[in-house]
Amino acid sequence: MNFAIFSKDGCPYCEKVKDVLELTKVSHVVYNLDEHFDQKSFYGEFGEGSTFPQVVVDGKKLGGCVDTIQYLKENKIV
Repeated sequence: MNFAIFSKDGCPYCEKVKDVLELTKVSHVVYNLDEHFDQKSFYGEFGEGSTFPQVVVDGKKLGGCVDTIQYLKENKIV
């Protein structure tokens, strides 16, 4: 499984999801707003008004922090 986190600085939910993936030793990549992408491309990918973080696993959009933790529990990763 390959996780991608679309994150922004100062976002507590972004930090939480990064911490959880670090603890589970799951392979992941972090993409940061204004470093790897801009707001326009973020909305183009995830929809207007989408919040941070957005997590993608193997090309499938999971959603934010709560959705990601639920996915990890359902798949017995945590």
